[in-house]
Parts: sequence; C-alpha cells; structure tokens
Amino acid sequence: MEESFIYYIESSIKENWDRPALTDYHGINCNYKDVARKIEKLHILFEHAGIKKGDKIALCGRNSTNWGIAFLATLTYGAVVVPILNEFKPDNIHNIVNHSEARLLFVGSVVWEGLNEASMEALEGILSLEDNSILVSRSQMLTHARERLNELFGKKYPDRFRPEDVTYTYDKPEELAIINYTSGTTSFSKGVMLPYRSLWSNLTFAFGVFGKLPGEQVISMLPMAHMYGLAFEFIYEFASGAHVFFLTRTPSPKIIADAFSTVRPNLIISVPLIIEKIIRKKVFPALEKPLIKLMLNLPLLDKKVKNSIRQKVIDAFGGNFKELIVGGAALNKEVEEFLHSINFPYTVGYGMTECGPILSYAGWETFKKGSCGRAAPRMQLKIDSPDPAHIVGEILAKGDNLMIGYYKNEAATHAAFTPDGWLRTGDLGLIDEEGNLFIKGRSKNMILGPSGQNIYPEEIEDHLNNLPYVCESIVVEKEGKLTALIYPDFEAINAELKQYSPELASRKMIVAANKTDIMADPALLDKFRAHVEGLGLELFEISAAAHQGTRELVKKAAQELAQLPPVAVYEPTYVERPPEVDTSGEVSIEKYDDTWVVEASWLQHLMANVNFGDYESRNWFDRKLRESGLFDRLEAMGIQDGDIVSLYDLEFEYQR
Repeated sequence: MEESFIYYIESSIKENWDRPALTDYHGINCNYKDVARKIEKLHILFEHAGIKKGDKIALCGRNSTNWGIAFLATLTYGAVVVPILNEFKPDNIHNIVNHSEARLLFVGSVVWEGLNEASMEALEGILSLEDNSILVSRSQMLTHARERLNELFGKKYPDRFRPEDVTYTYDKPEELAIINYTSGTTSFSKGVMLPYRSLWSNLTFAFGVFGKLPGEQVISMLPMAHMYGLAFEFIYEFASGAHVFFLTRTPSPKIIADAFSTVRPNLIISVPLIIEKIIRKKVFPALEKPLIKLMLNLPLLDKKVKNSIRQKVIDAFGGNFKELIVGGAALNKEVEEFLHSINFPYTVGYGMTECGPILSYAGWETFKKGSCGRAAPRMQLKIDSPDPAHIVGEILAKGDNLMIGYYKNEAATHAAFTPDGWLRTGDLGLIDEEGNLFIKGRSKNMILGPSGQNIYPEEIEDHLNNLPYVCESIVVEKEGKLTALIYPDFEAINAELKQYSPELASRKMIVAANKTDIMADPALLDKFRAHVEGLGLELFEISAAAHQGTRELVKKAAQELAQLPPVAVYEPTYVERPPEVDTSGEVSIEKYDDTWVVEASWLQHLMANVNFGDYESRNWFDRKLRESGLFDRLEAMGIQDGDIVSLYDLEFEYQR
C-alpha cells in the first residue's frame, strides 16, 4: 500500500491525530483530527450532492487552511482537483472552470466578488472557501445536503469521529488526480493532467531527501494553485505530520521575514526573488559596514567572520531550518556567489508543472554552484545536443513524474513528447559529466543577436533584478525588439524616502506607467496593473510623447495635492555650542593583530556631529573621547603607540 498516494495521506492523519496540522497565520488552527472531521463532512456533502468519483472540483482562492482541506477532501473522495490561481482575471477563471467541466467551485471571497456565475453555466454549485456555505446552487441535492450536513454527519458517527473511521479508497497509479492549468486564457492555457503516480513519486522523493517532519513547522507562501507550492509546501508537509502555516496574503519580503522570525520553520521552500530580496534588505547592508569590510580583509579572521555572517543569514530566515530550497528560476549570480562563499545550506532545484513538479535536485552538501542539481529519483534527463556538456540544447525528461497529457488537447499532448516518449521541457541547458544540470533559458525566449550570438532574456532579467529599486522584471522579444516590464520595489523606495523625510514618505503614491502605447505584449501591462493595485496603489497608463493619459494623471495629482496641508518651511538654526552627547554607554573593543576595533552606539552619534575637516571640531572630538575614558581603557588593555584605532569609518594611529 505504500505505493498509494492516498495511503500516505490517510496514515499521516491517523499517526498525527492530536498534532497541529494547518494554521492560517494569525488565524484559525486545525489539528489533524479536525482536518479529518472536516474532510469527512465534505465527503458527505459530495455524496449527497451526487458527485461521482472522477468528477472535477475547482478551487480558487488564497492559500488557507480551508483551501487545503477542500483539496484533500476532493482527492480522498476520488474526485479530480482543478486548482486555479486566485490572481487570474474573472474571464480566465470562467474559462478554466468551463474547460475543465468542473461540477463544483470552492472560491475565496475576494475572488468571488469579481466572478459572474452566469458565465459558468455547467457548475452545479459554488461554495465559499471561508465556511463552505453555498454561494450559488443549481442542485436541490446540493442545497439539501448542505442544510442537513451536521445532521448527516451526526447520524453517520453518533458517538464520535475516531482515527479508525478514517478510511479512504486507495488510488491507482494512472488514475487522474489533478488538472493544473498552466496559464489563464483558453487560447493558451493547457490543463496538465497529473496522475496519482506523479503525486506519489514527488512525495516519495521528498520523503527520501528530507525524511518525515512530525511536529515540525513550515510556512506555505507559494501559491498552492501551482504545483511547486502545492507539492512541497503542503502535500509533503501534511503527509509528514508537519504543522503548515499559511500566510493567507501576498508574501512581500517584509511579511515573509516577520513570519520566519515568528514561526521559525524547519524547512524553507521558496523562489529566487523572495530569497534575494530578503538577503539584500536584511544582510547586504550590514556587509557594507567598515568593521565588517575590515575583518573580511584580514586572512586570519576571514573564516570566523564568514561563519558569523552565515549565522546572521540563517537567523534572517528564522534560524531553525535544515535547508533552503530554491526553485522556479535560477538564483541571481551575485546572491548565489555570496551564499556559496559563506557555505550557506541552500540548493536550487528544477521542475515544471508537467512533472508535478520535480525534475532535478541535489542536497546542499553536494550541490554544485550554478546548477539545478541532478535528475531526481525515478526520472531521467538528457540534452538534445551533440555535446550535452558544452553545446546548449533542449532539456528532455522521462520518468514516473510525467503527466498523462493535456486535458482535451491531443495536438498539444502530441507536440509535447518525442516519438520515443521523452517530454520536451522547452528549456535549454547543459548536463556536465557528473550529471549536474545547468539551465540556460527558454527555447522560445532565446534571441539570435546581430552577430550570431545567443541572447537569453533571463540573463538580462538577472541584471535588472539586481538593481536596488527593482522588485521583479520580465524581458520579452517581439518583432526584433526587446521589451522589459519592471516591477518597482515600492517598499525599498518608501524606506529610503522615509530616511529623507518621514512626512513625505507618508503621502499617497501614484504610479505612472510610461510608453504603454508601444508595449510588445499588452498582457504584461495587465500583470503589472494587478501587482500595483494589489499594493493598494493606483496605476495610470500614459505615453508622454503622445500625450496619452497625461491629462488624467495631472488631474489626479492636482486632486491629491489640493488635500495636502500647507508646506512646512524649515529655517536653518545656527548652533553656537557643540551638542551634548552622552558617552556613558557600553563600549565594545576587539583587538585584531595591531588594530583595535571600537564600537558603541554613542560613538556613532558623536562622530555624526564632527566635521573632520575642521581643526576645532577635531579637537572637540578628541576631548570627548578622552573624557569618555575610552583612551584610558585602551591603555589598560595594552594599546601601544603606533597601533591602529578603528572607529567605524575613521582609522588613526594611537599616540599617548
């Protein structure tokens, strides 16, 4: 039975009955026994509503405890899950629901506000993900079952619901489990049909690599409507007895960092962008301090300092994890070089929806920098190239993780496989002599330059994403021109603005997207608009050259300016005497060779009030240091004439 996916779900519920299972971050909490009870109630609802095994049930909403329960209930009932990304436009959701032939739709309240039930005529019912209440019912059986649900449950289990009552029908390897749509429009979307074989193989892979996690804590921040987040931030954890925390809102770097410090997860699954932003905001600024730079340049201290930095990075991610796994794209080269240099426990994997998703992986101890690991268990990888180690070619895959095909799309299914059964990934790469896979880009994205060189937009994106005020970017080619859609990092912009003027940073922000009239792909603008509006900001599409949208932008700016208070005018004040600085605080003194490194919070304040280009100001600084007792303390510790004293940005030779 261990080759059954459902067996693992059933066993985990029974073995972890009293353990915490699913928690909405700062919200509801369910133990495994609570999840089992809620699953059983949904089974009763499905049965009395006439849902048959093999019927499709769609889920569309933010990650949440109830989303996870609806997912598990659907699979353990024998129905097919259709996860839909909650960020899709209403028309896209309508199309996927209709194309998949879903009989029921579980939907979050935010998504439901924009939907039109008349556009999903085949649905027999729409239920709220918040409380499983009926939003729309076209079935008397469904309505009747929902109204009597507690009564029906009580009749079936008159005493109490116990672990031995959890009995599910086990799956067969080739049975259809999930239809996961790769995008949100009917003209381009393809419903990836994943059998239980694929779910079992991915889960078994995780068990083999990470073991089981009974009682350990994990944060679910990637959308479960995507297979990466679904497989490795929910299914594996639940089947392992772990406690899953759902963020339930857009995972900005700040929100994620706060969650890491609170939950202190035992395993972290993420995408490069989130990891990179946290490191750039939480770690890189500290590395610019003169003290750290000095210590990194001292050979004897280099290892010790790097170990200290490594611990600081680990602490930035909660300080309690075994490994950080990055997937979805390659890490930024600068960030990866840094992580590699401090021996940080990270690894980069590779996968795709059509493989449910894992294709390659290597543990951090054996992971080769720049690669995406090696072929996962029960999977084979090869490069369609005469020299796979040196000449880039398409990555081909074969194994238990592969999909059955695309739902109701025989032409796309046929095109996805070679005649001998290898899946065409559409990605370009190399495989070295040790089996390590290196991704070079998407085959459809590669651009042939004017000199015959291959240009990969992913490499351009990597450079753009490395800029301080860039959150994310995408580069596309159309009609021989490259276009970049850049998502500004409004958090970083506001943080710096706040340092300049807190009052100015508190004012409302308006976002203008210029040159929208020449965009190669209008769909990118829709994605950007969703990003901006998701942050609570207003977007204006303009073309300054063509005066398109500029009138509306100026009008909006004028309206906001009219509501501002009068401008405060600050007159400079002449300070006749030096400021008072309390030098009685604690002082840290470390000696490295002949260098004495001094740090103190009051020292930074003191130095901020010194003009080192002015003789009188320098004398005042020297006097304050002597009055603080710092020089007496240094002499007591054995400082000699000619030794170097390092005070943040200032270094000087000590003289008695």
